[in-house]
Amino acid sequence: MTGSIDARRAALAARYPTWEPTTLDGFLDRRAAEFPDRPLVLTDDRTLTYAETVAWSRRLADGLAALGIRRGDRVGVLMANYLEFVPLKFAIARAGAVAIPFNFLYRRDELGYVLAQSRCNVLVTMTGFAGLDQPAMLDEIAPGWEQGATGALPDLHAVVLLSTDGRTRAGVRTLDDLAALGDEHPGAADGATAAPDDLGDILYTSGTTGSPKGVMVTHDAVLRTGYASALTRAFEDGRRILFSLPCYHMFGYVEGLLAAMVVGGAIVPRTAFTPADYVAGVERHRATEILCVPTMSVAILEHQHSRDLSSLFAVLSGAAPAPVWLWEKIRDQLGVTEMTTGYGMTECGGAMTMSLPEDPLERHSATVGRPKLAGVAGVPGSGDLCTYRTIDPLTGDDLPVGAEGELVSSGPTHMLGYWDKPDETAATLRGGRVHSGDLGRVRPDGYVQLTGRSKELYKSGGELVMPKEIEDLLTRHPGISQAYAVGVPDERWGEVGCVWVVPEPGSVVDPDALIALCKEKLARFKVPKHVLVLAADELPTTPTGKVQKFRLAQRAAERLG
Repeated sequence: MTGSIDARRAALAARYPTWEPTTLDGFLDRRAAEFPDRPLVLTDDRTLTYAETVAWSRRLADGLAALGIRRGDRVGVLMANYLEFVPLKFAIARAGAVAIPFNFLYRRDELGYVLAQSRCNVLVTMTGFAGLDQPAMLDEIAPGWEQGATGALPDLHAVVLLSTDGRTRAGVRTLDDLAALGDEHPGAADGATAAPDDLGDILYTSGTTGSPKGVMVTHDAVLRTGYASALTRAFEDGRRILFSLPCYHMFGYVEGLLAAMVVGGAIVPRTAFTPADYVAGVERHRATEILCVPTMSVAILEHQHSRDLSSLFAVLSGAAPAPVWLWEKIRDQLGVTEMTTGYGMTECGGAMTMSLPEDPLERHSATVGRPKLAGVAGVPGSGDLCTYRTIDPLTGDDLPVGAEGELVSSGPTHMLGYWDKPDETAATLRGGRVHSGDLGRVRPDGYVQLTGRSKELYKSGGELVMPKEIEDLLTRHPGISQAYAVGVPDERWGEVGCVWVVPEPGSVVDPDALIALCKEKLARFKVPKHVLVLAADELPTTPTGKVQKFRLAQRAAERLG
């Protein structure tokens, strides 16, 4: 760590006296001109410098152009956090195309839907990952895809393979072949570069309710967010960030890759999460910060190790609130001195709020931070990245500061809309503001508190119950690591509460005692009827680590039914 938080933040602001909108490839070129020989990507097998990334991205961009990709075309990327993801991502921008990083854990029907809905023109995919066989899925989705466009996917005219298991497919180019094609057509992508406010990415939401929606964001949007994150977290020069969160998601892509590049830093991407791999990676690559979600933090703390973690001083834990005790353990057991949490949506351009590393632990737990700092000329919002307020979820009327309601936000990084979904766009993006569906309040000091998700509320005996109130009570109880309250059908009350709890290691949970605690502390209609116990690794989660409460509700209904 170099310098105080204030000194580091001041130095970073001085480096960017004005914000100059640029494209992703332009951003890479500027960083490479300043830090050509610094590592940008560190893996256990290879190191990729900024200058090498520029050269590789140029070859791949020329290869894409030789395949027929033109400005505004769409290139899908179905790839885990491999080193190759980074030069490919910038190559797509350099070719003037729109990147569509897909969830690499999609099954056949999900993959078929997003490929068709996005009208993807070229797809770069792995040959296999996590037991999934991507070429075999393509065989079922669009037989004959190796030869070009098919009836099922008429827009997909070429597929490129990254061999992750030694396999190839006859007649199908590999990623190395694409670079070689670029060598045969040097300069083919010249002049194709997009403008800063052009569409740069289509990022599909997880689709927990209905079909996935492709969020359209510009080049400038993700770069502004990355800069604001580096400023808020007070990055030192050359920060190294380790994470396994996938780069098809804003967390790994913006808070990891783009934020690190602001200060000529490096990322240490991991293809999957295990606590043993995280601590080994920190030691080996001298990482200074890790990205995680609370469930991952708990697993790291419970992992016994003898690794040297002296380089690590920062943790960004997002996606869900963490109790104070978890922050205290991160500080005491990992030696971390700077902690942050954040909140946002893909529709907003990623995390829009963030606590400051100098904030007290209670603020990291009780809030999800304040709008990110972006104190440079040309950024609307009085030096903040965005503006949050609450509205009445029924009437849509604005509420006074501090009042609880649905959180809405506006700012320069918010989405253009959902790809080819005008009705869904109109429902979410109203009056120039993104309507989150999250319930919360904006405190007078600007910090945002979440109180629940409108779709996670349930009615018991006609009364609305906010799960977070129950969860907060139980996670403060000794021996409880995590708690998730959901509504389950009940013949008498319509719905009743059921809480899934994860015990701390070595603890034994008494469901009756927890229900008694709720009766003592909560109004009668809020008291859950059922307490069920499970292990942390049994929690259903998204690839980014968010607990899927709708699946917990389904599981509870099945168990109790």
